[in-house]
Amino acid sequence: MSVLRRRTFKRSSIKTFSFFLVFSAVVWVLVQFSKTYTQLIEIPVVYLNAPLDKSLSDDKPEGVDLQIQDNGFSIFYYKLFNPELTIDLSEAKQRDSTLVYQLQDHLSQIESQLKVDFENSRIIQEEIVIPFQFRKEKVIKINSKIEVGYAVGFSADEPVELSPDSVRVSGPEKIIDTIQSVPTLSLRLKKVNQDIKGKVSLDTSKLGMLNFYADEVSYFQKVEKFTEGSVEIPVEVINVPENLNLAYFPKDVIVYYQVNLKRFESISGSDFRVVCDYAQVNEEDGFMIAQIVEKPNYIHNLRLNEKRIQFVIKR
Repeated sequence: MSVLRRRTFKRSSIKTFSFFLVFSAVVWVLVQFSKTYTQLIEIPVVYLNAPLDKSLSDDKPEGVDLQIQDNGFSIFYYKLFNPELTIDLSEAKQRDSTLVYQLQDHLSQIESQLKVDFENSRIIQEEIVIPFQFRKEKVIKINSKIEVGYAVGFSADEPVELSPDSVRVSGPEKIIDTIQSVPTLSLRLKKVNQDIKGKVSLDTSKLGMLNFYADEVSYFQKVEKFTEGSVEIPVEVINVPENLNLAYFPKDVIVYYQVNLKRFESISGSDFRVVCDYAQVNEEDGFMIAQIVEKPNYIHNLRLNEKRIQFVIKR
């Protein structure tokens, strides 16, 4: 019975001791953190609205020094969360080949961003000086990455139109000289049966060193009803030697095509020319390849019912 009492007493004593130890440590931390300290803290800087005709140097300042006089809790907050200071370079002035941002002229903005009272704290620097190089400007073409799938019986005479079809871009000379065009983001439209229009962004994901004066373009395409037609065309053989007696068949092929319904009646056989070039023939094959060499520019999806034209040479 006495043994059990001694064990109970010992466990109770350890718990009591631990409680007062933790309590004392907490009180000590609170007392220390309540004291006022003076601390120098580097605040990271983020630059916004850099002029499009200028490229900031890699040697630009990465931070400013904030001397803060406050209790330990506030200083611990700055050490832990390390707030950033955003600098709007549209408010900077050019001095030779540098942009100069006067910190002392923007103390109220800095106070609001950093949540600091400048009665007891101060920024060590009076200004931030950012070296730059002038950027080269260039107008480059915009390539459409818009894919249109039409509903049955619909198509378009003209490709998708972009407006504008080019964009002004600025950047370091060594990079901008290698850029000839920029694509749009990929866009797929399905079962289209009416005019299409909208906006699509430029794909600048791999061109982070360049500044674009526009980041999107408008697109448009007139979509109309189309129909399929066919016409029988005689096959013409060219580059046949004068002393060669050539017989070939079939003599005529059928050309299938799609055309705007409004223009269907205007299509005739005289609009097409189908040719086989004997100079490109391997006589061992015994056939020629028919090709459509003339056609109206407003028809689509052309195909022949027969591309291989058989031939024999009469001796």
